[in-house]
Amino acid sequence: MKIQQLDLTVRDLVAGYRDDGDGGVVGYGGALDIRPPFQREFIYDAKERNAVINSILKGFPLNVMYWADREDGSYEIIDGQQRTISIAQYVAEKPGFSFEGLGFDNQQSDVKERILNYELMVYVCSGADSEKLEWFEIINIAGKRLSKQELRNAVYSGTWVSDAKRYFSRTGGPAAGLGGDYMSGSPIRQDYLETVIKWRSDADDADIEEYMRIHQHDELAAPLWGYFMDVIDWIEATFAKKRKRIMKGVDWGVLYNEYKDKDLDPVAIEAETARLILNDDVTNQKGIYPYILTRDEKYLNIRAFTDGMKQRVYEKQSGKCAICKNDFDISDMEADHKKPWSEGGKTEEKNCQMLCRKCNREKAAS
Repeated sequence: MKIQQLDLTVRDLVAGYRDDGDGGVVGYGGALDIRPPFQREFIYDAKERNAVINSILKGFPLNVMYWADREDGSYEIIDGQQRTISIAQYVAEKPGFSFEGLGFDNQQSDVKERILNYELMVYVCSGADSEKLEWFEIINIAGKRLSKQELRNAVYSGTWVSDAKRYFSRTGGPAAGLGGDYMSGSPIRQDYLETVIKWRSDADDADIEEYMRIHQHDELAAPLWGYFMDVIDWIEATFAKKRKRIMKGVDWGVLYNEYKDKDLDPVAIEAETARLILNDDVTNQKGIYPYILTRDEKYLNIRAFTDGMKQRVYEKQSGKCAICKNDFDISDMEADHKKPWSEGGKTEEKNCQMLCRKCNREKAAS
């Protein structure tokens, strides 16, 4: 991996500045991709934006900016996007915003020159994808932090990522419209894109980085979008009643990968869902959906017997395990449902028995 400092002034940075909206934002004579299409909206407020211009006017240093090189000889900003856009909007946009009542064009000629000649500190990273990702994570420690997926997008930038962002990285975009009730996070922070790639790569027993590496130079991300639509169709066909509060953020794609070809009964699923929602022992209602499919009670965070319940039952049993009848200290015993929770047994004292760890394990396995 190679890291080098680039000698750069504001004049160099804003040369050829262009903001095409959905077409992206470029600068540095067209060689710098400031904001790839649909990657991240400008999120600095007026106070932060003005602080950037004030620092330049007063000759104060700005924080280091980090770029990555691309195979075609161009660059992409890794850290410093918001500062860069603030500078370019003030200096190069017509009309730009005003600072303390003055736009760039209203400044005296000597002030303009001072701004244009202001020196920026930029480091450029070259190297293998894994090396870049590691470096980006290390330097991603200040300001408006980049998300993990934003860093991946920089490492695996190309036609595929740009097209994938068109689907998954816009507020009010296709993915938000179709799956917003089931997805958590923010499209513009790349949470939707990260989640769907994770789901899709899970089906191939791969990870996100491997999936993006394989598809980096694909022209289109339509197959990923098609997969996402299949997941949403499956959710809505299998879990017929939409419950936004507890459906949002479930790991739907992983469930789809495993159970899409199973013969599932939506009517029976809805009846069990409604019953579990009303069960006070279920403390994690978002876990109802994976529980119904997997039957793993860990998803429900079933309410535990209280310490008081356990102590009272222990005393009633005279410190003996309810199965093997041997004596144990309470610290060596575990509370167990006499009637299993899955069969309707409740987490209440009359349904509690204290078992030694060995007997409890054997009972659970039987």
